[in-house]
Amino acid sequence: MTFTQHLVTKYQDAWSQTLLHPFVKEIGEGTLDRNKFRFYMIQDYLYLIDYAKLFALGTVKANDLQTMTEFAAHLHSILHEEMSLHRSYAAQFGISKEELEQAEPSPITLAYSHYMLHVAQNGGLADLTAALLPCMWSYWEIGLLLKEIPGAQDHVDYGEWVLMYSSDEFGALAQWCIGLMNRLAEGKPAAELARLEIIFLNTTRYETLFWEMAYQGQMWNLN
Repeated sequence: MTFTQHLVTKYQDAWSQTLLHPFVKEIGEGTLDRNKFRFYMIQDYLYLIDYAKLFALGTVKANDLQTMTEFAAHLHSILHEEMSLHRSYAAQFGISKEELEQAEPSPITLAYSHYMLHVAQNGGLADLTAALLPCMWSYWEIGLLLKEIPGAQDHVDYGEWVLMYSSDEFGALAQWCIGLMNRLAEGKPAAELARLEIIFLNTTRYETLFWEMAYQGQMWNLN
């Protein structure tokens, strides 16, 4: 069993909660409230800004030219392709570029992105990769799951989202991250592997919290 197989087996409950959240299921069914998806698109765009920084840090922390090149290429892809797709898709929901970039992050968006950056800045490449993995891997699995729902890829609002994350291109990115995690985990002592497990579990839980935040439209709500 590879390290990543071990992770999703050991933390199956947390992993399943992310894949089967009502927000995700309603995207596939085409029943998700458009305002909930609009809120999600704004928060996800803000999240991607910090997520891209992890790939820049991966380029710095990589110990070989090939891995440096891969992180740099994926950083370019996020900044020039995925975020561009987000802006284009957001426009369909009446969200301007200015609204995206001036929006306030939710508490969960802040906590999740700041946790990943903290791990990446203070740990090694394996820690950084463990933090990255749940987002990339779960989105690919979600895309593949929703792709099997009749009509999901053709839905006027959410079909493009399903197509994006079930695509071969996104799948290749997820598989790259899975493979990198397995390589970096090889030969590590039990204590280091345990730390990587906790990082993976934490960001998996944050994925579920992010869906819930979007589903409920949660901001600070201090009043």
